[in-house]
Amino acid sequence: MLSIDWRSPATYRPAKSIPAAGFAWEYLRRYAEYHRDYQIITGVEEPTPRSLETFSQRWGLRFPLQSRNTA
Repeated sequence: MLSIDWRSPATYRPAKSIPAAGFAWEYLRRYAEYHRDYQIITGVEEPTPRSLETFSQRWGLRFPLQSRNTA
């Protein structure tokens, strides 16, 4: 069991230096519903643009555009 005093402001001081994206990731990676949705979306060989948009909107995610043509 952790011996962290969650009521102490000093416990959270390191969190102030985490960028917003890193803080969001720390939240998402601990969330069971996100894991479930991620497993569903990655279990499809080629997800539809609509399903990707729904997933990204639900979880507030943004993906950089990448060319599918790497030749």
